[in-house]
Amino acid sequence: MSKKESTPKLFACSQSMLLAEKIAKEYGVPLGNVKTTKFSDGEFQPAFEESVRGRRVFIIGSTFPTADNLMEMLLMLDAAKRASARHITAVMPYFGWARQDRKDQPRVAIGAKLVANLLQAAGATRIMTMDLHADQIQGFFEKPVDHLYASTIFMSYINDLKLDNLTIASPDMGGSKRAYAYSKYLMSDVVICYKQRKKANVIGHMELIGDVKGKNVILVDDMIDTGGTLARAANLMMERGALSVRAICTHPILSGEAYDKIQNSKLTELIVSDTIPLKKQISKIKVVTCAPLFADVMNKVQSNISISDKFLM
Repeated sequence: MSKKESTPKLFACSQSMLLAEKIAKEYGVPLGNVKTTKFSDGEFQPAFEESVRGRRVFIIGSTFPTADNLMEMLLMLDAAKRASARHITAVMPYFGWARQDRKDQPRVAIGAKLVANLLQAAGATRIMTMDLHADQIQGFFEKPVDHLYASTIFMSYINDLKLDNLTIASPDMGGSKRAYAYSKYLMSDVVICYKQRKKANVIGHMELIGDVKGKNVILVDDMIDTGGTLARAANLMMERGALSVRAICTHPILSGEAYDKIQNSKLTELIVSDTIPLKKQISKIKVVTCAPLFADVMNKVQSNISISDKFLM
């Protein structure tokens, strides 16, 4: 195989163009050209404007709503398959529909499994993603899954803060494993928020398990949607005597009134990655790019090098 044929092709879905450009720059290859034809009824058709025959292809796109973002990824995977690409990796910094990972009530879909089936049927031979909402989603795939952890990009930020009396907190019981992993690395205490929901995105009651008095607290979570949980947790911790409360959330969904909730809360700052582009910038939100991490892992996958050093937790 010639050097040209061994060089991978990188393409971007439209919703992740900014992140894809950063990844391509870090990787050292230009993004491939994609032309998208749009029809008057909203239908669209992406097409590669260069040959991918026999090549390894990375298609970069987070699949946050609307469903058009997922559909664009599927169409590009199918296009690469039909154009005879040798390997097709779906690089999905944010894996959408992941909260539907089980039947938690009668007569509901398991959306994450459905998406996994769609990606494989469309032509993905490998999946690359970061901070899945539930680790077991990896088991929905029959193809290799590279599940990266955002802790590898956030940990240096935490260390640079040089906080005394640091305590790591989880905003709910489900995130306790993540919080303990951070605390083990940082050798800090752990606090857990116990919450009861009235319904999706609405908290009925919240209580703290652990002491935050005189502590600088960092809440860690995989995503932030409406912002209600983090805002309420931060306010409760400050009431209980915390010196400061920060939050680290990998995926900034930030829907509804989330920006206002964060800005008006007692959070010192919210640190997020750029897996999902921000709708607007506010003073309390700090963005740490995940582009170097994805570019490095993509390069190692291309070169058949182990990526185990990227699994900080």
